[in-house]
Amino acid sequence: MGIRRSHAHPNGTAPSGGAAAGLASTVAPASVEVTPRWLRVGDGYTATLVVTGYPAEVGPAWLEPLLSYPGRVDVTLHIDPLPAPVAAARLRKQRARLESSRRADAERGKLVDPYTEAAAQDATDLADRLARGAAKLFRVGLYVTVHARSEEELLQACARVKAAAASTLLEVQPATWRQLAGWTTTLPLASDGLRMLRTMDTAAVAAAFPLASPDLPAPLPGEPAATGGVLYGTNPAGNGVVWWDRFAQDNYNSVVLARSGAGKSYFVKLETLRHLYTGVQVSIIDPEDEYLRLADAVGGTVVRLGAAGVRVNPLELPAGDTRPDVLTRRGLFLHTLISVLVGHLPPPTERAALDRAILTVYRQAGITADPRTHRRPAPLLRDLAATLAADADPAAAQLAARLSPWVDGSFKDLFDGPTTTRPDGHLVVWSLRQLPDELRTVGTLLALDSIWRQVDAPPAGGPPPRRIVVVDEAWLLMRDGEGAKFLFRLSKAGRKRHTGLTVVTQDAADVLGTDLGQAVVANAATQILLRQAPQAIDAVGDAFGLTAGERRLLLAARRGHGLLVSGTNRTAFEAISSDTEHALATTNPIDLIDDTETA
Repeated sequence: MGIRRSHAHPNGTAPSGGAAAGLASTVAPASVEVTPRWLRVGDGYTATLVVTGYPAEVGPAWLEPLLSYPGRVDVTLHIDPLPAPVAAARLRKQRARLESSRRADAERGKLVDPYTEAAAQDATDLADRLARGAAKLFRVGLYVTVHARSEEELLQACARVKAAAASTLLEVQPATWRQLAGWTTTLPLASDGLRMLRTMDTAAVAAAFPLASPDLPAPLPGEPAATGGVLYGTNPAGNGVVWWDRFAQDNYNSVVLARSGAGKSYFVKLETLRHLYTGVQVSIIDPEDEYLRLADAVGGTVVRLGAAGVRVNPLELPAGDTRPDVLTRRGLFLHTLISVLVGHLPPPTERAALDRAILTVYRQAGITADPRTHRRPAPLLRDLAATLAADADPAAAQLAARLSPWVDGSFKDLFDGPTTTRPDGHLVVWSLRQLPDELRTVGTLLALDSIWRQVDAPPAGGPPPRRIVVVDEAWLLMRDGEGAKFLFRLSKAGRKRHTGLTVVTQDAADVLGTDLGQAVVANAATQILLRQAPQAIDAVGDAFGLTAGERRLLLAARRGHGLLVSGTNRTAFEAISSDTEHALATTNPIDLIDDTETA
């Protein structure tokens, strides 16, 4: 049988005094009927559930399933801070108990209990963070009061709340025989009558607040709403979309790391297409001809390096650039190019001979520092080699001999004539598929040089256009020291020219294993991490400061799922596309066959 109380005060005590009686008669229910498993409050029914089990790790907004429950529930979180000395003493006792359990099992020859091992490791990590002042401990009680209009509806609602809690690995139990104390605990009285507490650290408590969210932060009150950006995808942890503006960050660079087949090129194609919608000019270095259908669909320009009749003259001066140091800049790039062609940085004597030959070959072509002479036909690489061979210095002759494969031998086709294709337009794709492996690094460097000429050219009038430079399979360039330096220069200087660099690679070791590669990553305000290989997850996790949960997410992520990391902001996302975008971005042979048959 239940106990019926009329005009009860919310905390279960009788009101005293006229003022208290008047307040109680105004806000208190007409009656409260108490049973072991529910309360009848006025004309409704309530039941209080206590959260007794928690997951080992929680992410942002881990209370969202309870807070967004469509029915009427009261979710109450009671937080009591623990003084640091008390917290440290309790942790020492807990660690001692766990260590004693492990040693006792080892002495008896029992197998290691994985739960004890995990608890001991968590306690050790928490003690370290507590000692460094990186975290504090709190005693937390979490209670949920469910409301319904009838007893039958109440049972159904409690079952649904339990299921919602179980989706985040929260275990709840009814406050049997303590329903009145449970109800008053969830009222705004700051009184915990159940005292079913669990110790949590600062991060877990902060992530439980209703203001926490798995989505990216919105503008603060008083700040203008964001107007730029493109759609990256949807957030699997919530109902929101991931909308990101690279040009609103500290710099415009982006790095995309993923194992082969994780969907990195698919994501970059979607981002490229959506940036084109907003008027951004895009240049792409494409080693595997993955962007050709995209370029054809949007009217872009494709430069097929290595194809018959396609040539690039690295000695040509930038068209329309009238700055007095243009010739000097071209000479410096030729030093870099020759270093890549011969496979190493030439010794000082050969560099001196090369510098003399560069000045001589331009002078012979009638090109000087005077901008009016820059329209004359530029010399070719074979002219530079001939000038070196004619030099009396033995170092010059030796360097000319090393350049012989590029001017007379198997690799001469790429340089044997003036530049044939002008890389102009809103989308320029530099295709490297037809280049042999020995020329891939050289072709990438030539493409980057041509792109840099456009990026660095003085604007004709008005503000310079926004640009994005995509380097797919960037590990090809990272393997070469001079090429990596050129890429680093573009990542550092692009922001002042309204240009963002996108580095896409499946080989995290080549990027993170060098100082220049780490510098490129450090200069990328937008970092995209898709599925990672187990062999690379430790290096990636350490480089990007990933938590254990984020590492597991990347190890088990499906194609197109990953993390967007930008400073302290990070969120999971799933890349989504329309049917038209999918047809342009996919490289799945089955999808391509279906599209061909449909056409």
